Amino acid sequence: MDLQDQLKNLFPDHEPETPEPTAAEKSDIWLQDDPIICKYEKRKGKPITILEGYNGAESDFKKLAKELKTKLSVGGSFKNGQIIIQGDYRDRIMTLLKEKGFSVKRVGG
Repeated sequence: MDLQDQLKNLFPDHEPETPEPTAAEKSDIWLQDDPIICKYEKRKGKPITILEGYNGAESDFKKLAKELKTKLSVGGSFKNGQIIIQGDYRDRIMTLLKEKGFSVKRVGG
């Protein structure tokens, strides 16, 4: 018998409340209609993944860049409206962005 069953036995008339997600729990990054372009390049012989095409606030795009770099445990930068991630992480980046609600378009290879 788990805790939920014990609570139901003690308080049969009680219905547990489901809290609504607060604004902080919801995505604090502005979602857009146009897809984000995710492309692969090699610079100086090393692979990089470039994300571009975000038309929201630059600060939101910087937050997204920091979050992606943290989750992937890789280096990268934010320059000229592009997120540059070191390595070929297109598939993982696309799944992370789709989970957040973005539409993503894969370009190149």
